Amino acid sequence: MACLYIEQLSLSHFRSHKTAHLEFDGRPVAIWGANGVGKTNILEAVSMLSPGRGMRRLASEHLAYKPDNIGWKIKANLQTKNQFHELETWAETSKSRNVRIDGKLGPQVALARLSRVIWLVPAMDRLWIEGAEGRRRFFDRLVMSFEPAHADAILSYEKSMRERNRLLKEGVRDSHWYRALEVNMAQKGALIMRYRMEVLARISVAQNEVHGDFPRADLSLSSSDAMALPESEADLMAAFSDNRMRDLAAGRTLIGPHRADIHAIYKAKGIAADQASTGEQKALLISMILANGRALSAETGEAPIYLLDEVAAHLDVNRRGALYDEICSLKAQAFMTGTEADLFSDLKDRAMKFELTQTQINRAP
Repeated sequence: MACLYIEQLSLSHFRSHKTAHLEFDGRPVAIWGANGVGKTNILEAVSMLSPGRGMRRLASEHLAYKPDNIGWKIKANLQTKNQFHELETWAETSKSRNVRIDGKLGPQVALARLSRVIWLVPAMDRLWIEGAEGRRRFFDRLVMSFEPAHADAILSYEKSMRERNRLLKEGVRDSHWYRALEVNMAQKGALIMRYRMEVLARISVAQNEVHGDFPRADLSLSSSDAMALPESEADLMAAFSDNRMRDLAAGRTLIGPHRADIHAIYKAKGIAADQASTGEQKALLISMILANGRALSAETGEAPIYLLDEVAAHLDVNRRGALYDEICSLKAQAFMTGTEADLFSDLKDRAMKFELTQTQINRAP
């Protein structure tokens, strides 16, 4: 049984589910059914128990059940290694999202301190060959599972950067207007880079402990363009000041941790991840999240909650079995979806199983 797991999940007017209630016992969860019955929406609800816009990054108004469109609500009971928590998140029509933890209203970032949630969705299959933003967002979620303060640092950095960008677009040249913003960006940016580098090292080491048929990668962090990637507070302050004229010409901040990119070399073949096959690219991502789980479990005693949408269909039989074995050895609660029950046959009684239809959620034997 997982140390960190969702015990109960209730949905109200969320996506395709007008109402739904599920109970879990800490084992992995396999969910299957035809396309369009709401499998992914259950995973998306779980992803909303962490900071941000969830695994599909939809605006709040697009999460509401149609045609009612009266807002949505998610409630969950979360069991951690040491404590039990009641979580609620909701949004009324055309209003911002709210969070309540154990009966008290709080910010979204407070969820990162309780529910460490990591996901892979089919859209991420192209992560290695598309833009740096997606890879950075993916990696930052791994970082948040170790360092919940990473979420606060990113929010604060981005808030100051937006204000700095506004000044740049308006053509403001007086350095006094920039000073306080750049001080905060340098402080928070140094924290962001430190957290990223520490977690990169942890994951790199833990990859050697991932068993089965998953490739290992040499991981590195660098700028998404040819510019340097300052890491220390002093270097960031100097970079913001020295590049201000260039930033003025561009109308935006061109240097800093928001320009970082994660790179991977497939060790067995000595090739960059973007040159690997589609299956190998997916396997590299899975290898990273499994290594993240191993490192996190060794450090905190709790593996993260995994959301793996349609993951089984994209793996061969050997890698599918290896994935299930790793998840079970980690004692992680992983929510996995697929169109057929046979995709999860290797799990046997190691997982809870649910079949979804257009009208029902049925617990399978």
